[in-house]
Amino acid sequence: MRWTMAMTSLALGIALTLAQPCRAQDKPYTEGTIWSISLIKVKPGMFDVYMRDILPMRKKLDEEARKQGLVLSSHVFSGLSSGKDDWDVMFMDEYKNWAAFDGLNAKYDAIMKRIVGDESKQVDVMTKRVEVREIIGEKVMQELIPK
Repeated sequence: MRWTMAMTSLALGIALTLAQPCRAQDKPYTEGTIWSISLIKVKPGMFDVYMRDILPMRKKLDEEARKQGLVLSSHVFSGLSSGKDDWDVMFMDEYKNWAAFDGLNAKYDAIMKRIVGDESKQVDVMTKRVEVREIIGEKVMQELIPK
């Protein structure tokens, strides 16, 4: 039994000594910031109604999140959709790194409660938005900066 363990240890030691070190391949990019992206389809004729509802509240939320260091930047884009199932508004929020998402929901919940109100008020706001828009998709992606 001792002999088998000794030989196994010796073989493992030799294999590790002879093995060439693994080298990480040099990547053609540097990892950048993290982006949370929401793609929205606004119902026909409701664009200005939606923007009057969402933008003032979003501005307050974004300002507070930046003040607390939760988000680096926030952007809103608008454009023509390419078909009936395509989005026409995109919200992008930039975060420093993946670790920025640790405990993020609780921090945003506290901001929402302070700016929008309690949970029932938040539900009312979100229910109202369903009438004017549809969330087509959401993604979280990392920016890659070419070297």
